[in-house]
Amino acid sequence: MSTTAISAAPCNAASALATSGQRLRRAARRRRLLANVGTALLSFVLLVWTIAPIFNIVMVSLEGHDDVFGGRIWPADPSLDGYWLVLSEGYWYLEYFWHQYGNSVCLGVAVTALTLLIGSLTSFSIGRMRIRHGWVVTNAALLTYVIPATFLAIPFYRLAQAYGMMNNLWSVIAALVAFATPYAIFIFQNYGASIPMELDESARIDGASPWQIYTKIYLPLMTPALVAVGTYALLLAWNDYLYQFLLLSSKQSMTVPVALAQFLNSDEAPWNYMMATAVIYSLPPIATYYMFRTKMTGGLTMGGVKG
Repeated sequence: MSTTAISAAPCNAASALATSGQRLRRAARRRRLLANVGTALLSFVLLVWTIAPIFNIVMVSLEGHDDVFGGRIWPADPSLDGYWLVLSEGYWYLEYFWHQYGNSVCLGVAVTALTLLIGSLTSFSIGRMRIRHGWVVTNAALLTYVIPATFLAIPFYRLAQAYGMMNNLWSVIAALVAFATPYAIFIFQNYGASIPMELDESARIDGASPWQIYTKIYLPLMTPALVAVGTYALLLAWNDYLYQFLLLSSKQSMTVPVALAQFLNSDEAPWNYMMATAVIYSLPPIATYYMFRTKMTGGLTMGGVKG
């Protein structure tokens, strides 16, 4: 074999390797491009799927009463009359709107406050004070989620009836707190594991009582978890319909979701008024979520993984 042929062999091999490397890089770029295009298309479909109902609610709320089923995407003559009628209680199904709205606010605040209080005290007792057999309480609370909440509706209805709690907001509060508290205990206990026990021990050496440790050390450090669980409890109470429908029937005791369903009892449902009511009712939880979304995410993340 000649010297020229021997020297050309490494050059050919290097050229082949370079060509192969270019082909692999081009193939990788094509795969990344296809993956990005697929992700963008899927994200677009999910975005449209999510926004379309909300868009439809807002558009219907801006329609006139006779134009609701006109089949138009955008109202021919958009108007805020529906919102004004809701705010001024100008329709006979809305004659107690602000009273019912107040019931919804009281329900949400009470469920949130009681869930945070019971959940934080329980997790503090089990996780920080190390009460005996505390794990039994935690496991028993989580075991309640084995039975779906819808299956417990009739038992709660019978209990409220037996104890004279029908048409009483506290019956709904008791039911929803019972459903929210196990989740709160689970999140608080896991989040509390990331707080060093040395802080409690130092406070005890300085003469702090368990109540002072709970209020001045435990609760301030648990703020992200408190926000996360509080938002969850508020949304649970705000969006519930089943228990409010079962336990509240009079116009003075019912909340907005139950009152909103009453619109369907009429011969001709005023869909534009219903949608305007729904938009107004949805504003507080939306504002709450966006106010605390950062701390809510941090609280759920830390609470879902043991430290």
